[in-house]
Amino acid sequence: MKKLLLIRHAKATHETGFTDFERPLKPSGLQDAAIMAGRLKQHAYIPQLLVSSPSLRTMSTANVFSQHLAIPAAEEVSSIYEAGQDELVDIISQLIDTHNFIGLVGHNPGIGQVLYHLTGEIYSVPPGAVALIEFDIETWAAVSDKSGKLVYYDTPKDNG
Repeated sequence: MKKLLLIRHAKATHETGFTDFERPLKPSGLQDAAIMAGRLKQHAYIPQLLVSSPSLRTMSTANVFSQHLAIPAAEEVSSIYEAGQDELVDIISQLIDTHNFIGLVGHNPGIGQVLYHLTGEIYSVPPGAVALIEFDIETWAAVSDKSGKLVYYDTPKDNG
């Protein structure tokens, strides 16, 4: 069995003076990321590995999760930045099979699209949202359309 934790980056600034790639998290975004990581820890949903878009806001979100969950720092995967559904499925299918539980930190609309593609479930995926998908497969390459089951979904505004 494989488990995939989709994480949308937390709230980032929209202030001028930053390129999209360089947008930092807002203080509330840092707080939301810590809250979400804490909720995952309470449920013992702790991935073995995080992969992240290399943008500042996604890596900052991933760093908060890594610290709170006491896991290694996220691996940057440049193709996650600006990836849509098909690119994300391709990235997921190439994940390392020695890891059965991986977290992917990325952006919308791709995160919401791949959540629907893999589970058939339609959810709004606001900044900081997490979705845990389980797959009854042995290899990441076997991930396909609606092959996963959504087992946990949460946003910073939910009560856990």
